[in-house]
Amino acid sequence: MEMRDDARLADEVEKFSHTADTLSLDTKERMRDVVAPKIKAAVAQREAMVAELTSQPVQAPASELAKADPRRVTITQVRNHPHTYAYLDAANNQLKLIGYTEHGRRHAALVGHIGANVLRRLKFSAREIELAEIAGLLHDIGNSINRNDHGQTGALLAKDILSSLDMPIDEIITIMGAIGNHEEERGHAVSTVAAALILADKSDVHRSRVQNSDPTTFDIHDRVNYAATKSFLRVDTEQRRVTLQLTIDTEMASVMDYFEIFLSRMVMCRRAAEFLGSRFGLSINDVSVL
Repeated sequence: MEMRDDARLADEVEKFSHTADTLSLDTKERMRDVVAPKIKAAVAQREAMVAELTSQPVQAPASELAKADPRRVTITQVRNHPHTYAYLDAANNQLKLIGYTEHGRRHAALVGHIGANVLRRLKFSAREIELAEIAGLLHDIGNSINRNDHGQTGALLAKDILSSLDMPIDEIITIMGAIGNHEEERGHAVSTVAAALILADKSDVHRSRVQNSDPTTFDIHDRVNYAATKSFLRVDTEQRRVTLQLTIDTEMASVMDYFEIFLSRMVMCRRAAEFLGSRFGLSINDVSVL
């Protein structure tokens, strides 16, 4: 049986170690013909996700919301702050220029939603849920300055936003600590909010994050994200188990490719889940691997 066109092309790219300079012009054109429309569809999906994710916050239980301080700073206020999306858009534009996957409005909103949902499912307080969503929204704004140390610079930018909204200093410190600890090079789950942010951020692996429209120049991060056609962070409340469920097109990237770039992140997720009194699992193509 003949392989699909995109699979055959992926094999050819693999054979040449994904080095665009060694590919024939014919191969490049065929790759663009097969993959480019899928990238265009992924971009449309990304834009739709932004609209959906920024419309409603993750809701804590009604009984908890009834007790909430009406003077608290909300996720809606943070979204509407004039600096929030200015920082996010600048961050994503800079990272796109140097070849990174999407780190803008879609990623920020999705990470906020996932982090808040993790805490909601594990029955943490309404305020912790809301702070996790705020931390997720702001966690990558430091990329507007530089990719290096963006967690630390982002924490300081977030402080300015939250201080201007009169958030209490203890909550500002919690969010700053979460943002400053979300990268695997030097981060740790130092709080409930930080643990939720780590789990949410590292679980966002998906085709819609690929910003490179030329598949012949994909690096390993582009290939792995492009190959991930579905990702979902499932939280089992009763078993207190957090499982990242991925569907990967292994004709575009192998499972080993995934572990090559994400193994340290999965270790970080395991520690974050343990901080929340839970266990972390990873399932790829319906096979449990962690």
